Amino acid sequence: MFYRPLFLATLLSFACLQPSLSAAEKPNVILILADDLGYADLGCFGSKTIRTPHLDRLAAEGTKFTSFYVTQAVCSASRAALMTGSYPNRVSMQGALNHTSKEGIHPDEYLLPEMLNDQGYATGIFGKWHLGTAGLFHPLKHGFDEFWGIPYSNDNSKFHPSLAAEMPPLPVYEDAKVIETDPDQSQFTRRITEKAVSFIRRHADKPFFLYVPHVMPHVPIFASERFKGKSPHGLYADVVEELDWSVGLIMAAIQQAGIAEKTLVLFFSDNGPFLSYGNHAGSAAPLREGKLTSYEGGVRVPFIAHWPSKVPAGKVCDQALTEMDILPTIRTWLKAKQLTLKTDGKDVSDLWFGKEGAKSPHEALVFYGGSELQAIRSGNWKLHFPHPYITPDSALGRDGKPSNWGNMKPAAITQSGIEGIATRHGYKVAQQGLALYDLMADPGESKDLSADHPEVVAELKKLAETYRRDLGDSLTHSVGEGVRPLGKAP
Repeated sequence: MFYRPLFLATLLSFACLQPSLSAAEKPNVILILADDLGYADLGCFGSKTIRTPHLDRLAAEGTKFTSFYVTQAVCSASRAALMTGSYPNRVSMQGALNHTSKEGIHPDEYLLPEMLNDQGYATGIFGKWHLGTAGLFHPLKHGFDEFWGIPYSNDNSKFHPSLAAEMPPLPVYEDAKVIETDPDQSQFTRRITEKAVSFIRRHADKPFFLYVPHVMPHVPIFASERFKGKSPHGLYADVVEELDWSVGLIMAAIQQAGIAEKTLVLFFSDNGPFLSYGNHAGSAAPLREGKLTSYEGGVRVPFIAHWPSKVPAGKVCDQALTEMDILPTIRTWLKAKQLTLKTDGKDVSDLWFGKEGAKSPHEALVFYGGSELQAIRSGNWKLHFPHPYITPDSALGRDGKPSNWGNMKPAAITQSGIEGIATRHGYKVAQQGLALYDLMADPGESKDLSADHPEVVAELKKLAETYRRDLGDSLTHSVGEGVRPLGKAP
């Protein structure tokens, strides 16, 4: 079902925007996060096969941002940036945590839900946390009042394509308690949505922060009976269409509660698609590569902002902004206390509110793969430094198995590092040389212009040095001066 249409005045609100908030205004914030969704998996971002009417409508009644970035193309690192407003390398969160991890987000980090909770917000998370499994790192210890979901990715389970025998039962938490293990994963999207809708109804009379980090479409993928087989384009499309249905129910809930006019809704993905899984992965077209890389297909993701009378309807913004901007932007609105720890995000209110002529406040954005500073973007230019990267090996995977699965040697599957990642997920390791791309003309990063623009290369190299000194870079053996420790469980 569609959520109820907004009044025409809302759709024409761009003409009378007020790009500021009163001191007393505390908007509800709903942040919906997909897992491994591709840039081109939504109709409003170019999909010709997957039907996403609710997200398309969200974009039509809000603003679509076409150059929105995550900071690393992997789950835990991306979520750390979102929650802290900092590069994950600043908070020492790299890669993806799993059931064996003894580390997590440090207790001293001041997360988005903590800030909002301190401002009187009710806070709830329903879905995947992925910032630590020990009690020290639990969502309820970091500003959330309610939690239902899983602590890490759904492939850390009996469904892992290569390491299933080593995986313990997948736990499902309700607040601080494990209430079941190895759940029916086809019900994740439905159950998460029901929890989210219930939270909205129970907290409609006060400001709330609702965080919905969906489990899907991270492999292994599942759709409920209502959606399985209903798309003419296979299971992956079924899964994304169910996520779109979820967005529709959440939007209907805020309309029914009479709070749409004071609710900011944000939607994006934690990183790009897991390409080696073929028909169980999404598309980043026209961008290059996907998850686990610093190419555009890994770090540029679909982003939609919706807020009647504040965020302009039907607008497309191509200015570069990032998940790190969410915390400082909201902090500015609420006049929350000044953070004592350094953050890297910027207040992007002018971009979200559609201020005429607004530009990205970022001089540059850098992209790490683990501890390697692999690329930097400034303006339309993006410079890649020499680094190894993974790319799908031979034919793409099928039906939950990665590419080249039949030729994998079991003894090699447990390797660590980039070679291990490549082996486990059907990738091969390739090498990227120094290369400069004009993202406006060449978003697919296919034509190296470094020889034609040596002055741009020199300027971006100089900018990168400031990040190396601050955040480190194992490619150049640089140790960052501004890096904070990761949390360690006793």
